[in-house]
Amino acid sequence: MKKAFIWDLDGTLLDSYDAILLGLEEMYSHFGLTFYREEVKAFILRYSVKELLLQLSQKEQIPLEELNAVRANSLREKNAHIQLMEGAREILEWGQQAGIAQFVYTHKGDNAFAVLDDLGISEYFVEVLTGDSGFARKPHPEAIVYLMEKYDLSQKATYYIGDRLLDAETAQAAGIKSLNLTVASSTNNTYIESLLAIKEVVG
Repeated sequence: MKKAFIWDLDGTLLDSYDAILLGLEEMYSHFGLTFYREEVKAFILRYSVKELLLQLSQKEQIPLEELNAVRANSLREKNAHIQLMEGAREILEWGQQAGIAQFVYTHKGDNAFAVLDDLGISEYFVEVLTGDSGFARKPHPEAIVYLMEKYDLSQKATYYIGDRLLDAETAQAAGIKSLNLTVASSTNNTYIESLLAIKEVVG
C-alpha cells in the first residue's frame, strides 16, 4: 500500500510565523492600528490570517481588499525571512527516497510557490494546493479528498502533517491519519515532537 504525506506549510515545513507577523505588523502600522503581537499570533494559529483580516475589516471599517493589498506587498518583501523548519529538508528527502508521494495543502496563498522555489524544495511535491486553489477552507476536507481521488491514495496510508488543531480536524474530516507538532495524540492523531520523529511513526 503506497504511503502519502500531505503537508501543511506555515509552522510545519516553513518556519514562517515571524515573517507573517512582521508583515501583519507593517500592515497594522500602515493603517494606524495598534498591533498586539501575542494576541494576533494566538488568533492566526487557532484560525487563520484570512479570518483575522476579515474581522479586522469589519471592526475598523477598512475595505478587505485594501488590507489584502498592503499585506501582500509586505509579504513579498518578507519571503527572505522564511526558513525551513529544523529537519524539513531531511524528512522530505527521506520521504522521497522511501517512495512516499508528497503533496502540500496550505491556507497560504499562491505566494507559497515562490517560497518553495526559493527554499529549493518544490521538487519534492507531486502537487501543491494553496488557499488560492479554490477549495473550501480547513477543516473542510474538500482539498484532501481531491488529492486522494486524483492520485488514488489510500485513507489508511495517507497522513496530513501539520502544527495546529485545525490540521488535525481536517485530517479527521477526510478520514485519514494526522501527524501534528502541537496536538496531543488521540485515536486519529499522533503527536510528533519534531519532523524527524516522523520516521519512527511511519517508517
